[in-house]
Amino acid sequence: MSLLRECGVTLAELDAIAFGAGPGAFTGLRLACGVAQGLALGAGKPVIPVSNLEALASQCPGEALFIAIDARMSEVYFATYRRSGEALRELAPPQCASPEAVRLPEEGHWAGFGSAFQAYRDVLVNALGARLDSFDCTPQPAAGAIARLAAQRFEKGEAIDPVLAAPLYVRDKVALTTEERLARGGKA
Repeated sequence: MSLLRECGVTLAELDAIAFGAGPGAFTGLRLACGVAQGLALGAGKPVIPVSNLEALASQCPGEALFIAIDARMSEVYFATYRRSGEALRELAPPQCASPEAVRLPEEGHWAGFGSAFQAYRDVLVNALGARLDSFDCTPQPAAGAIARLAAQRFEKGEAIDPVLAAPLYVRDKVALTTEERLARGGKA
């Protein structure tokens, strides 16, 4: 609410409430969705879920974008996008896999972005091969990118009822058992 006050806008003046729907940390996704739903229901506004991977892709330069973020548990969330002018088209939807199992689409050269390149740099770069022209591990999805994508969707009539809002889960398993942690060299 302080951000709204800072911008001189009230909740009632908003057209919709956008949120980063995921993929990402289980608790963070639930909180983002719940807060967006609560604000939207209270204000009688629709919501617009936006993929965190798409938000990150929208911030990055280039035409062929491979976006990968650290999913923890020795896995990455990833998706591919192609930019044409201002438009961003999803080529492969968000997925989850171990870094060594990740593959680029069959054609073209790609620029990689996201925290997975910091967490699993060598394994991920080797798995992606020579068609990965460059990578940058520093960009993070920004609220402004989520807002810009949501505004585009709102103009297209893609807002939804807040009761239908849900996080984007691409992995059902959110924790390892003690046995699985030990098998991966972790602690009990």
